[in-house]
This record gives sequence, C-alpha cells and structure tokens, in this order.
Amino acid sequence: MSAYEPMPFHLETERLVLELGTEADAEELCALVGERDGDGTTVERARAYIAEARVEAAKNGFTLLHIRRREEGDFIGYCGLLIGRGSLEEPEIGYELFKRVHGNGYATEAARVVVEAAAATGRERLWATVGGWNAPSFRVLEKVGFERDRVTLDEQGRDRVWMTRTLP
Repeated sequence: MSAYEPMPFHLETERLVLELGTEADAEELCALVGERDGDGTTVERARAYIAEARVEAAKNGFTLLHIRRREEGDFIGYCGLLIGRGSLEEPEIGYELFKRVHGNGYATEAARVVVEAAAATGRERLWATVGGWNAPSFRVLEKVGFERDRVTLDEQGRDRVWMTRTLP
C-alpha cells in the first residue's frame, strides 16, 4: 500500500482533457513516436505500451495521460508522471506533443494540471530531465515552477539537465 494518494486519471483544463490512453489511440501514438524517432513504432507495440501504462497507473497511482483538445477532440500528445529517472516517491514529469500543436501553450497547460494533481497525491517533489538543446521544454518547466538542479551527460555524451519542483 502506497503512502500516496493515486493521481486522478482524468484531468481537465480550459482547453484540454488528459486521460488514460485506449487501444483506439495506438495509431496516433505511433505517429507521435514516429515524428520524434523517424521510423516510429508498430501499432502492436503502441497497444502494448498503452496496456503497460494502465498497469503502471494501477500499481504506482500515476502514469502518462493522453492529451486531447476539448473542442477538436483530437489526440495531440501525452503528459503525466513516470518513474523514469525519478522514483515512486519523487516521480518525473514527462510530456510530448505533436509538432503541429507546438507554440500554443498546450504543454504548459497540461504540465500545470499534472503538477497540481501530483501535489494532491501528497508528494513533496517532482523531477524532470531535459536534453540541454531543448529550449522549449525548459520554458515549459520553468513556467510551472521547476528549477535547474544539475547537469549530467546522457549515453551519447550530450547534456542532460535535471530539474526539480518542490510541491505543492
């Protein structure tokens, strides 16, 4: 039994709905991963990832949530908490959105509601790790209260910036 309350798996903002992914999201998730990695992933792998996220949600009380715009109803990315380079007590926030929606404040809006939901679980701190080249992600994280903690090198020898946010 965790000492923390589970994070809600349905969050809403003025323009967005964040919720657990479903198998119906698999093709769009493939396209998002493909936009980042070039070749992407298979629909079968995306379905497995979505199923794994549901198991993680039940086990840890948090996961990455799929983001849809309220008005359009379209899948635009994901945002949520994961263990990643963090821990169950101090998870990492993660997000990724399609390039076509960058620059509209959606990542900040989603991150803000996830930070609020994380605070409501009773946690005291969150982490984020960002590639040193990723200025847009730094802006999002700074807007929602993250501060730089340290810099390490990733597997390719590039800067990985560790950021932290004290809750609430």
